[in-house]
Amino acid sequence: MQNARGRRRAAGPAAEPRAAEVFAGERPRDAQREARRHRSPFRQVTDFAAASGVGQKAGVALAATGLLLTVTVPATSPVMATADQGGAAALSSRVQPQVSAEAAAKIDFSRTSVSTQGDPDSKLKQLLSAQSAGSITRAASAGSLGAPLTTMVKSSPFGYRVSPITGGSGEFHRGQDFAAECGTQVFAAASGTVTFAGWHPYGGGNRVVINHGNGLETTYNHLSSSSVRVGQKVNRGDVIALSGTTGASTGCHLHFEVMVNGEVVDPLGWL
Repeated sequence: MQNARGRRRAAGPAAEPRAAEVFAGERPRDAQREARRHRSPFRQVTDFAAASGVGQKAGVALAATGLLLTVTVPATSPVMATADQGGAAALSSRVQPQVSAEAAAKIDFSRTSVSTQGDPDSKLKQLLSAQSAGSITRAASAGSLGAPLTTMVKSSPFGYRVSPITGGSGEFHRGQDFAAECGTQVFAAASGTVTFAGWHPYGGGNRVVINHGNGLETTYNHLSSSSVRVGQKVNRGDVIALSGTTGASTGCHLHFEVMVNGEVVDPLGWL
């Protein structure tokens, strides 16, 4: 007995187990890593959804349908997702340029005129809704009216000219003439209401007048015939007549006028 006790004293107390040493560069062990590895893909998706704030029920639904769960990461600056070679999405921040201006710089907030194929009258409507036709500048009115003929061949201009009938100088030509064979289709230059359709006693022959509102009117003269009546609503591009040589005319053509508040102006400033 004494020898056995003596041997136990000589051996001393049993050495305590040492904690596992972590060498430089070695990752510390994750106690739950093995448990997560053995979880099913269904359990992994639902756990991730719950931890991300999506909700466990939503995670269950996504896992059941086999959809990929995507979490939106809030950022303080615009981000752009790009795919790397492994297929994972990476977020990269894009630096926004600074915009500066002089202290005395003038900023214009006026609406830009927009014209579309669905509403070709939009530019004219905006002009006439903002102001009367008499205050519209030539630069603003240019292109606001449509062509009254498919082919626009100018013949005699607006303004003073030598009369083709009397040969006298100083005659004021109230419109723009366009060469056209008799029977050529004539189109409404813009939407409006027909205010006159008949014989013009002052040389215009068969004549149509369309009121476009706010003091703007267009007239179509020397027509062989017309297909509209007073009070009729017409749209831009509608066929309203056929060209001719009626009235004070020396040949087939279209005499086209633009009137602003009852006064004729150069039609080319609106076409």
